[in-house]
Amino acid sequence: MGEPLGLLQVTVIRGKKLVIRDFKSSDPYVILKLGSESAKTKVINNCLNPVWNEELSFTLRDPAAVLSLEVFDKDRFKADDKMGHATLSLQPLISVARLRHVVRVSSGETTLRKVLPDSDNCVSRESTISCIDGEVVQSVWLKLCAVESGEIELKIKLIDPPGTK
Repeated sequence: MGEPLGLLQVTVIRGKKLVIRDFKSSDPYVILKLGSESAKTKVINNCLNPVWNEELSFTLRDPAAVLSLEVFDKDRFKADDKMGHATLSLQPLISVARLRHVVRVSSGETTLRKVLPDSDNCVSRESTISCIDGEVVQSVWLKLCAVESGEIELKIKLIDPPGTK
């Protein structure tokens, strides 16, 4: 895990059908982790279908990296309650980024790969990895594990390190 493979920009778009952890609702926030880095969204009060639209950035160093997320309910006087977790392998995104250089896709929007839900991932519906005006972007819904319900929508963009275009 030496040289950076790029900058990973993760937009936490929204949550859907999150679980109730307070009396009638929850105050959710998301923590994303990639390697030793972590970042947190703001808290959305009293909402089971929150919209964050927050962009969080990480340095991608490992070609076999896995992005993990945890959703919590913010509590004032006790430990925050867990609302589920999910993981996403970044290997398909990284391989598409490498492929993009080989096939020289640089303008417009081209879908280069689809990731389907299966027992090895938390993807809840078909996810596309596209090249949009030279940038590799994955739109994905992740199903939360260890909880009754809930999904998180992400948009992930892999930006080449400086000097590699």
